[in-house]
Amino acid sequence: MPDTVASETPDIVATDIGSYDFRAAEPRWQAAWAAESCFRVEDVPSGEKPKYYVLEMFPYPSGKIHMGHVRNYALGDVVARYKRARGFDVMHPMGWDAFGLPAENAARDRGIHPDVWTRANIETMRGELQRMGLSIDWTREFATCDAAYYGHQQALFLELLAAGLVDRRRSFVNWDPVDGTVLANEQVIDGKGWRSGAVVEKRELAQWFFRITQFAPELLEALDGLDRWPERVRTMQARWIGRSEGARVRFELPGRDRIEVFTTRPDTMFGMSFLAVAADHPISAALAVCNPAAAAFIAECRALGTSEAAIETAEKRGFDTGLRVEHPFMPGRTFPVWIANFVLMDYGTGAIFGCPAHDQRDLDFARKYGLDVEAVVAPDGDAMSIGDVAYTGPGRIINSGFLDGLEVGPAKRAAIERLEADGTGEGVVNWRLRDWGISRQRYWGAPIPIIHCETCGVVPVPAAELPVLLPLDVTFDRPGNPLDHHPTWKHVNCPRCGVAALRETDTMDTFVDSSWYFARFCSPQAAAALNRRAVDHWLPVDQYVGGIEHAILHLLYARFFTRALQKAGEVGVAEPFAGLFTQGMVTHETYRAADGAWVYPSDVEMLSDGTARRLSDGAAVTVGRGEKMSKSKLNTVDPGAIIERYGADTARWFVLSDNPPDRDVEWTESGVAGASRFMQRVMRLALAVSREADDGAAAGPAAVALDRATHRAIAAVTTALEDFAINVAIAKLYELAGALGEAERAGPAPGLAAARRRSMSIMARLIAPMAPHLGEEVAALVAPGAGLVADQAWPEADPALLTVDTVTIAVQVGGKLRGTVALPPGTGADEAYAAAMAEPNVARLIEGKRMVKRIYVPDRIINFVVAG
Repeated sequence: MPDTVASETPDIVATDIGSYDFRAAEPRWQAAWAAESCFRVEDVPSGEKPKYYVLEMFPYPSGKIHMGHVRNYALGDVVARYKRARGFDVMHPMGWDAFGLPAENAARDRGIHPDVWTRANIETMRGELQRMGLSIDWTREFATCDAAYYGHQQALFLELLAAGLVDRRRSFVNWDPVDGTVLANEQVIDGKGWRSGAVVEKRELAQWFFRITQFAPELLEALDGLDRWPERVRTMQARWIGRSEGARVRFELPGRDRIEVFTTRPDTMFGMSFLAVAADHPISAALAVCNPAAAAFIAECRALGTSEAAIETAEKRGFDTGLRVEHPFMPGRTFPVWIANFVLMDYGTGAIFGCPAHDQRDLDFARKYGLDVEAVVAPDGDAMSIGDVAYTGPGRIINSGFLDGLEVGPAKRAAIERLEADGTGEGVVNWRLRDWGISRQRYWGAPIPIIHCETCGVVPVPAAELPVLLPLDVTFDRPGNPLDHHPTWKHVNCPRCGVAALRETDTMDTFVDSSWYFARFCSPQAAAALNRRAVDHWLPVDQYVGGIEHAILHLLYARFFTRALQKAGEVGVAEPFAGLFTQGMVTHETYRAADGAWVYPSDVEMLSDGTARRLSDGAAVTVGRGEKMSKSKLNTVDPGAIIERYGADTARWFVLSDNPPDRDVEWTESGVAGASRFMQRVMRLALAVSREADDGAAAGPAAVALDRATHRAIAAVTTALEDFAINVAIAKLYELAGALGEAERAGPAPGLAAARRRSMSIMARLIAPMAPHLGEEVAALVAPGAGLVADQAWPEADPALLTVDTVTIAVQVGGKLRGTVALPPGTGADEAYAAAMAEPNVARLIEGKRMVKRIYVPDRIINFVVAG
């Protein structure tokens, strides 16, 4: 190994204590890592290192990174660098989730093509991310709008179509009137489009679906095995998949066959007051043809929205059809049939029986229209009355014939048994999850590789003709999908019969793009979509990092798609992400002027009296609480400006240090300035160590104490990083810096210079996952010739140095600290009391006084309570 730093690492710029020039150091070390290809891995490695796949949810190329990006990618980078140092073969790739409506909207608003806008944004954001010093294998980079990528996606679509996991059918869909496209159920938030915020409508369209419901039982059951996922995410997915046991009940409709109802409460059927159907139910459709009032009410329901939240908060309204159904348990009794705005066609059968006494929604409806309300469950089994609140608790069945006296559970089973015996129903399991509609009526997405022929019907595009490329010569001057308006693109000959046919103009939901990108990263240059050897080596992702907002969107879809690929023989795993970490947000105070206008933090000056003013005009500014950084409230901080002013390591250090990584962190100028001071402090310590010669003496007490502190830091930082407690790891590094500072102030001592150099070298490796440039700079100063820290092994704690010879015990008199004593760990009470009473200050305070009480918390506190 060469003897000089220059032969292996760049020259150090900082030559004076306190003069760490991060502007020069950071790009220099980034160039060194690139020159050595430190972070590159093979698709199928030939070595014997264990693999570790670290991945952060890839970004949408919106134009600039924000502080949320800094935190997200810094968290993943800590894991990647730490695992690499622990001897793992680490894959840490990056790409771009590049299709979607923002690019299309930019084309309309700015007169620029989506591809041009997207590629320019990628170029900008790549540079900003590279400035962060992330340990990314950039040779694996791709964008989902690359023809190579979406061409492979089209091939996978056709594979799944052949496997029976894709179909096309007419259905009522969620229609976003602003974005002019269909939304999946998961993309409707509080009744509004997840991007546009527009109230979602219902439309009936022919749509392509992934048959995710085929995997509903497996997707639910497998959640129990995802023990490295947050419990909150698993719960959210379980609720969305929504397994419910109940009964399918057939109510006879004289002259019109029957209406089937799914219910989870067959025990309450004797409390029935009405039957309600969805606006899209066949009964409703039949009535609308001949009844204008019914048609008008149905149109009103479709405009309400589709989400459960919107329906639950809306006023419960209905239309009496005049029809009546017969009750299967009560011969001769009939009940009215209503069309109701709170019944969804895509849950159960699109029909419910209303039991107002024991369902609040049904009760609100019954009170509005004067329908009967009869309690059939009572907590004590006696008669009870219902006011304005439905009773939904446990109890015994009343007013219910053969079910009377049974508790709810047994009553459900008895009701199902009677339904099955009578042939009027059966016990069933229902799922809330619906098939994933992937058709989107927009341009900037992956074209669905299908041709519609009047003779042959639906025809897949032949594999040899993939990819189906998006045309670049489109215009955005008309509403709707530009692919529909293109003069030539959609016109094509049928590949089967040769006659004129039409391409499918819908493109795929962009969540399809992100449902397999993690697998493509395993072999991004492969001729096929996936190299089976590569994906089976690297998958599942060992540590995935991203936001909680994707719990029932991207994460659920990715779990389905991986199973679909497994069924098609493309991958050997069912679960894509073995470990998931959902990071907290970066928040900032908000600032508002008297006229209500939001003010950027960079335009605010905090005054000594606690008030604030706008720098641009001196106007008073009101300071609000910390909220998620948002462009709409202007409480954003430009990471580029922070990196330029303080350095990438400082930005990384601050967002990692303030709070546990799963909690929000508030960005403050004082906090980032404090992180910057620590960077300079570490450099000052390193420079001082580099200039001190080793005295060659054996380690004296001060040197041993520093060695012990250093190895305790190794153990503590290692444990913290294993537990994803990065803020704790940083706190331990502050302690180690403190110990190094104390050793420096102590002056010369036997073996201390060598101990300080050992400690500083270890500090460089411990700090590198969080502040990699500083770690390299420090190591090059104090351990010249050792090579790049990025290639060095993680330090191992010496068990012999982790033992503690003495502990410092606080001694109180009357609850107030009066001294300390150093004793061996586990010292008995009598010996501890004797040592404490001999401490001069303590002895003076208790002399001549009556001892009332003695308290000893082993290894921590002694307290003497005296009187007189």
